[in-house]
Amino acid sequence: MIIREKMRKQYHRTVCGLAFLSLIPQLPVAGQPVKQAIDVIVSADRPDWTYAVGEKATFSVMVLQHQVPLASATVTFEIAPDKMEPVHKGTVKLADGTGIVGSGTLDKPGFLRCTAIVEVDGVTYRGLATAAYSPQAIRPTVEMPADFKAFWNQAITEASRLPLDTRTTLMPDRCTESVNVYQVNVQSHQPGNRLYAIVCIPKKEGVYPALLHVPGSGILGFDGDIKNAEKGIITVQIGIHGIPLDMPSQVYTNLTRGALKGYPLFNLDHRDRYYYKRVYLGCIRAVDYIYSLPQFNKQKLAVEGGSQGGALAIVTAALDSRVNYVAALYPALCDLTGYLHGRAGGWPHMFNATNLPFNNTPEKRRTAPYFDVVNFARMVQIPGFYTWGYNDEVCPPTSYYAAFNELSAPKELLLVQETGHWLYPKQVEAIDNWLARQLLDN
Repeated sequence: MIIREKMRKQYHRTVCGLAFLSLIPQLPVAGQPVKQAIDVIVSADRPDWTYAVGEKATFSVMVLQHQVPLASATVTFEIAPDKMEPVHKGTVKLADGTGIVGSGTLDKPGFLRCTAIVEVDGVTYRGLATAAYSPQAIRPTVEMPADFKAFWNQAITEASRLPLDTRTTLMPDRCTESVNVYQVNVQSHQPGNRLYAIVCIPKKEGVYPALLHVPGSGILGFDGDIKNAEKGIITVQIGIHGIPLDMPSQVYTNLTRGALKGYPLFNLDHRDRYYYKRVYLGCIRAVDYIYSLPQFNKQKLAVEGGSQGGALAIVTAALDSRVNYVAALYPALCDLTGYLHGRAGGWPHMFNATNLPFNNTPEKRRTAPYFDVVNFARMVQIPGFYTWGYNDEVCPPTSYYAAFNELSAPKELLLVQETGHWLYPKQVEAIDNWLARQLLDN
């Protein structure tokens, strides 16, 4: 009964959280679970899912149909370190829909995940829980190249010599009574290379703080952050691919499946040609653009993003001292070399078992550290807000703790253990409130 009551509470939190996710499409929710007919609820045996190295974590499963435990459910389970091969697996029959399926431990800091699968009427359902082992003690595997700062300083200096050549188009159908919305494009890091953004500026005469939104992965358009602009914040939502942000959705679908498929690995063999060099420099050019606006107060600028955007937020905060605040959700591109050391590495998983045959070359191993968020985290000097959970299978928690633990600047973490690569409403509210306090409070 203790196991069942504990897991019922977790189930209630999960369902209530997912009910609100559709209200926050502007935030990255890739990989969010969908409510299904059968719920497989996995839980660790500590309320905070956190253990010291060497302690045993025991995992329980509850299988629900119509929110009632499913009698005689058969569960297939695996227990494995974050993104690694299983160390324990098996099958357990749950007499009353609940029970303990297995246990395990780690002998060094990291994460241990239990995944449970149930098949009902020919359909497979899945759940998971992840135990953290001394996560604050996780250290990165990546090292900072000796010329890391010089490389980026030179790249930014060269890009800054180019005129912005700002081109602005009003979007009347998106404007509101109090906010003007524009599509803007500026010259980015090379002649002819353009950076596109949807910019929302309060109509009332005055000067305002600014919020830079950097995007999650993929190729898509944006509507702009009108909500925060109506509060009195200039908002700039950028794309990273050098294409307009108001095209028909089929154009972005075609690019996703075609010319830009696999872009996170483009030209990984050379630090000056790797795709993310233009992306990181584009974020700095977005700051240049914000500083060119007469409506910007030149005092308060925040950068925010999740997943790939979480990485870009930290990178921008590290490279540009004009940024005052950073908010990052489950950042990607952290500790990319983790897989080369027998543990999880960050998205896009360039050195995991699938990609290793193509990317395990001296050139690619040399390039990766110049773009690894761990090395940028080491340089951040401004206050930051961060949020994530332990169940993230897209950006492994092992990887972003490796970066988070390198941050020496003031940092606030909202940890919601059971979340994966998605957010509860309370996390969205916490981000909004934190940013508002930084940008709008005197």
